[in-house]
Amino acid sequence: MSEQATRSGESIEIGEVLQRLPHRYPFLLIDRATDYVANTSIRGIKNVTINEPFFPGHFPGAPVMPGVLQIEALAQTGALLMSKTLEADISKHLILFMSVESARFKRPVMPGDVMEMPVEVLFQRRNIFKFRGRVEVRGELATECEFAAMKADRPA
Repeated sequence: MSEQATRSGESIEIGEVLQRLPHRYPFLLIDRATDYVANTSIRGIKNVTINEPFFPGHFPGAPVMPGVLQIEALAQTGALLMSKTLEADISKHLILFMSVESARFKRPVMPGDVMEMPVEVLFQRRNIFKFRGRVEVRGELATECEFAAMKADRPA
């Protein structure tokens, strides 16, 4: 049985992503998600195009997606899982990035790539989640790290 056939869970389309995350262009780095399982895991999807605002400067003539933005895309994927799991209302709450550990960059991400970002929950304590995430392109590991985030009240 293929890996695709063994996946399960709910899909989250862009309309729901926009309802659950406060990020907008040019900083929204997730187009949709699949395989959502509450408190457990999610797979974010980002279609990387030459129109991304960072490519003209990183690097002219040899566009490469910055590693820090790949980590941000993983963090947004984790935030989407948290928002849906905790039923966070983005008018009242924010999901805040707390830490990143053990980041490794294995291959560049370039225009035309589709980033698949499996993120799994390592542990949850109330409103704090710790995750392990990967960026994969055509089944090949590009980036991996562990990171944490918390749900907090939105400042008044």
